[in-house]
Amino acid sequence: MSAVSSRLPVFPWDKLEPYKKTALSHPDGIVDLSVGTPVDPVPALIQEALVAAADSPGYPTVWGTPALRDALTGWCERRLGAVGFAHENVLPVVGSKELVAWLPTQLGLGPGDRVAYPRLAYPTYEVGARLCGAEPVVYDDPTELDPAGLKLLWLNSPSNPTGRVLPREELTRIVAWAREHGVLVFSDECYLELGWEADPVSVLHPDVSGGSYEGIVAVHSLSKRSNLAGYRAAFVAGDAAVLGELLQIRKHGGMMTAAPVQAATVAALGDDTHVAEQRGRYAARRDALKAALEAHGFRIEHSEASLYLWATRDEPCWDTVAYLAEKGVLVAPGDFYGEAGARFVRVAFTATDERVAAAVKRLG
Repeated sequence: MSAVSSRLPVFPWDKLEPYKKTALSHPDGIVDLSVGTPVDPVPALIQEALVAAADSPGYPTVWGTPALRDALTGWCERRLGAVGFAHENVLPVVGSKELVAWLPTQLGLGPGDRVAYPRLAYPTYEVGARLCGAEPVVYDDPTELDPAGLKLLWLNSPSNPTGRVLPREELTRIVAWAREHGVLVFSDECYLELGWEADPVSVLHPDVSGGSYEGIVAVHSLSKRSNLAGYRAAFVAGDAAVLGELLQIRKHGGMMTAAPVQAATVAALGDDTHVAEQRGRYAARRDALKAALEAHGFRIEHSEASLYLWATRDEPCWDTVAYLAEKGVLVAPGDFYGEAGARFVRVAFTATDERVAAAVKRLG
């Protein structure tokens, strides 16, 4: 076990604990904007579906119920523009982080293989590569990478942490390059329904995919759009050959989404009203925090989508973390996401309206 854990970086959030203690000491309490965890209630119709399926004594299937697969394929066609989707094009997973961390292992990658991801990125892409002994590689433009030995290319649009959205034309160019060189593309699109100043597009859209799903898979989560982080409800969609192989492996591994969660997912994907309502909450919080940060001397870069503001005072990120902690506001240092973020902080707008208002007041 120690041989495996020694491959991994230090768990970054542990380094934030001293600053959290400082923020907690504020007379009006902490405003925790460091983690993008939902705080609003799970919509009633989803809770009701979960409760109705609570009497589920038997084992669920890894592939999910036919009703779940219908919901997944239907949503991909309706929301992402996918065409001609079948059950073979979708696969539920036990939260998207599990999928990201174990995908390279489940693909059979190992020493001598390379896994690429953006220079500023969710840390679990690197963790997934290191768990299987593959080489992690960062990029600014993936088409400038040497394709030799490159087996898996992660895209992330909208980006965590920066909120950057890749334009349709750029996605199309990258997918074409990857296919030309036989590189499998997994596109993390978990924030796709949270575009503010841009309209994110999926790699499954025919303008990007060319009407074929060969070599491309999209990753989606209900954690943000439906406040289901505690449910661990997510799925992958795209190349049927890739998903078929993953299904066989995950059957052996017992990677099953709980039956009540499958039922809740069906309800969540069948309703757009709660998504629009949650977007409205996040939009108001985003506007308030963005204005307060800019008035306080911060510069916001990218941030056209997702649940975060990518902010800087043009100083080392840990100085900014310490400065805001003294005001009782906790944020994530940019270097959690790569050395290129060393002068930025990631500010989540997932706190309650009351806590966001408290942060705005302290910055004002």
